[in-house]
Amino acid sequence: MIRVPLRPMLFALWLAASAAHAQDEREGQAASLVADNVAVVGENVIVASGNVEVFHGDIHLRARSIRFDDATGRLSIEGPITLTNGPEITLLAEQAELDADIENGILLGARMMLNQQFQIASAEAALLNGRHTRFHKTVASSCEVCARNPVPLWSIRAREIIHDKETRRIHFTNAQFRVVNVPIAHLPRLSLPDPTVKRATGFLRPEIQVSDKLGAGIKTPYFIVIDPSRDLTLTPFVTTSGSRTLEARYRQAFTWGNLLVEGASTDDDIRDGEEGPRGFLHIAANAALPRDFELAFDLESVSDPEYPVQYGYPYTDTLETSLVASRTREDEHVSAGGTLYESLRPGDNNSVLPTRVADGVVVRRVRPARLGGLAEFRLAAHNHHRNSDADGEGRDIDRLSGELDWRRSWIIAGGFVGSTQTLFNASRYDVDDDSSFPTSLGREYAMGAAELRLPLVAPADRGNHLLEPVVQVVAAPDSVTEAPNDDSHIVEFDEGNLYSFSRFPGEDGVELGNRANFGVAYTRHVSTGWNLGLSLGRVIRERDLNQFTAASGLDSRSSDWLTTAKLETRAGLSATNRAVVDDDSTIIRNELEVIWSDEDFDISSAYTWLEADVTENRARDTSELAVLSEYQLTGNWSARGDVRYDFEADRATASTLGFGYGNECIDVEFDITRTYSATTREDTNNFSLRISLGGIGESGTRARGVCRNY
Repeated sequence: MIRVPLRPMLFALWLAASAAHAQDEREGQAASLVADNVAVVGENVIVASGNVEVFHGDIHLRARSIRFDDATGRLSIEGPITLTNGPEITLLAEQAELDADIENGILLGARMMLNQQFQIASAEAALLNGRHTRFHKTVASSCEVCARNPVPLWSIRAREIIHDKETRRIHFTNAQFRVVNVPIAHLPRLSLPDPTVKRATGFLRPEIQVSDKLGAGIKTPYFIVIDPSRDLTLTPFVTTSGSRTLEARYRQAFTWGNLLVEGASTDDDIRDGEEGPRGFLHIAANAALPRDFELAFDLESVSDPEYPVQYGYPYTDTLETSLVASRTREDEHVSAGGTLYESLRPGDNNSVLPTRVADGVVVRRVRPARLGGLAEFRLAAHNHHRNSDADGEGRDIDRLSGELDWRRSWIIAGGFVGSTQTLFNASRYDVDDDSSFPTSLGREYAMGAAELRLPLVAPADRGNHLLEPVVQVVAAPDSVTEAPNDDSHIVEFDEGNLYSFSRFPGEDGVELGNRANFGVAYTRHVSTGWNLGLSLGRVIRERDLNQFTAASGLDSRSSDWLTTAKLETRAGLSATNRAVVDDDSTIIRNELEVIWSDEDFDISSAYTWLEADVTENRARDTSELAVLSEYQLTGNWSARGDVRYDFEADRATASTLGFGYGNECIDVEFDITRTYSATTREDTNNFSLRISLGGIGESGTRARGVCRNY
């Protein structure tokens, strides 16, 4: 093979012509030729043959032979020809007649591949000024169109197709959309962004929905690019029940943050005896503030609780509107903000719920030089307000609390690990609308803990065993000043807080009394890729102070047994079970989570069992299973199923069954969803169908090989 620089030879004429006609990004870059043979024929003709390659800026041309005639300034090229212009445009042809700068000319048996996703093919194509490529009597598709696959799943046939390299759009004249070569729609004029465009104004994939309440309907989203930092999506949704909905989503990016506004407005008459517009609104924004602070804003609003369920929007039983400023550094966290709540749960009375909440917190950590260890100081301010002024039910709270926590660990002789921890908390409460408490009260308490661990490691075949018994003794007061409890009704008891000062999740509740926390953990690690972990724990108290219910597992002097088992395998299986078991082997609480992931499927399941507990607003036992799964049936077909089943009610509270088909030119998704609304006490069935054509609009992420045997 011979690599020949063009300038020293007569091909310098070609380069000079190219430089004269193409004063663009290729200017000043040397062109070169690689070929098996180069011959001079006559005075003005040069012929390169055998594995010919030409490199000129972004252009890379490969052909069987190239003939350059200096008298006409034309290139005669024999194929198969491959012409690439950057990484996104590839032209294939059998023959070509081009000018010297490869910007104008004719290609025979031409095919264009855009971003390895969209093909345009015709018997003849024309290059125009290096910007436009015009195809005559042509077909376009993201499916392979070639001898082994002559009929694509879908295609667009047109009298003329023009690709504009600068605007990155494809223009069709007298087009016809076909499915398996059957005409479906005639489009006199059509313009689409090519697959290299990430954002372009136009229609997105449609979605067909069918539901019990709404009947059949279709969504046709229209995406509008306002400028590089802003866009708007409008989605009309019309159903056979007469419902008319307009969805809208506005996004804007700033140098200091971003903004999202989305919502929907609906006119329908599907509610018995109720009229008027319905809808929802969601606004989310965040901003970077000076001194590394961040500001986050979130607003949720809905016209009525049934609306999200009936129209398939994300559903929550509590609306939240919040504004929070925060900063997190290595040894510091600062935040301040407020939240407005509105409950949508049936039976809830928002006037006696704390619907207005404000919080501020400063947390700093230091490492005392003399004491060693780690000290943490926390200052927190809290306020919540109820709209009601009724005594007791309308209680409003202001709380200011400061907390100092210090802990340190040592390695002791014999392999023991010892640690100590101290905590001091001082709080002040201002109470309104509750005569059972003084209007102002203070509370202070201190706690201390000493802990001893003994990690025991033993080597084993292809791994090791780790056994770690733990004993922690906690000294705490038997009583503190009684304060209103609004944030600590639900008790947590798991391996994460077995060695904590308090099992109450909030600041109003304080776990009292001297106690000892015992635990032992065993881990088996195998180098072949599986791990087993087991743990057992219990709390023994000096005396029972009647702080906890039986359903919490922490009542009486001796708590129930806290057990945990974890298993991870090389096959992608992960299982975790947490259970609270009493001395009679009765399971009080149980949580089982199983995740299994493989190349062809993903399954995630969780089972929860909780005994009834009136203090936690749980009047009956909870027994619920949730399963999320996805399975790749074949290379193109996939299935997914989600279900949430309430065994106590003996019914599914939500379930989804879906199927998907995808290849290089089409994506189809079909879902059946059944939802039980706690507000309407009715089941809602929804069917949805979404179709995306590869290489057009928001779809087309799958690359494909170029079909060469045409």
